[in-house]
Amino acid sequence: MADIALKLKDVHKSFGNSKIINGLDLDIFRGERHAIIGPNGAGKSTVFNLVSGFYEVSSGDIELNGKAIANLEPYLINRQGLCRSFQVTNIFPKMSVFENVRCALFRPMGYRHSFWHLCGRQKKLNEKTEEVLEKIHMSDRRDIPAGLLAYAEQRALEIGITIAGEANVILLDEPTAGMSHSETDRAVELIRRVTEDKTLVVVEHDMSVVFNLADRISVLVYGEIIATDTPDNIRNNKEVQEAYLGQEVA
Repeated sequence: MADIALKLKDVHKSFGNSKIINGLDLDIFRGERHAIIGPNGAGKSTVFNLVSGFYEVSSGDIELNGKAIANLEPYLINRQGLCRSFQVTNIFPKMSVFENVRCALFRPMGYRHSFWHLCGRQKKLNEKTEEVLEKIHMSDRRDIPAGLLAYAEQRALEIGITIAGEANVILLDEPTAGMSHSETDRAVELIRRVTEDKTLVVVEHDMSVVFNLADRISVLVYGEIIATDTPDNIRNNKEVQEAYLGQEVA
């Protein structure tokens, strides 16, 4: 039996009288690329917010690498090995590409607030930053203010920031939204490369991305998982076609 990196068991989330997540059960295996798809309003981003600690669970359990994380603060969940990106690009626009990535490495590399240590003199920190930039193919953009990057480059930078801390579980929320076909292809290749040997969970509306990237797919409809299977089986699942995919993959 495969090891489980992320486990959700009978998870519920309500906002007042509105039930958003209804008894969700989901096992995500260590090292797999797992996509969560579903119509708008199905609760996909809510699941990410519950897992990463931005929302409290109304009831149920969430485990990361075998440890309970439900309702922990986001920074504590991060320290247990989980990082995420957001639908809206989340970078420091006035800082350089290099500085954005370096900020993401302070805590994982053991750096704390200090008046006596200049970042530019921290050799290991700066070498690791260069390694991340090389991995995301942005070494030639290192000194450009992040806010001046093209949209697709900003998304690539955010992926770099997300993976910089060496988390073993990565959550990407619509990483290719708003991209052209060529930009999407490059983004998928980047995601595949930087998440090798890690566990990836991705929410994505572009079905070409989902079916090309994911090892397994879970379909979320009205706060419930109606199917979890391989891409081929999901593509041919009549219930999934009726509830979400429709003619898109028929």
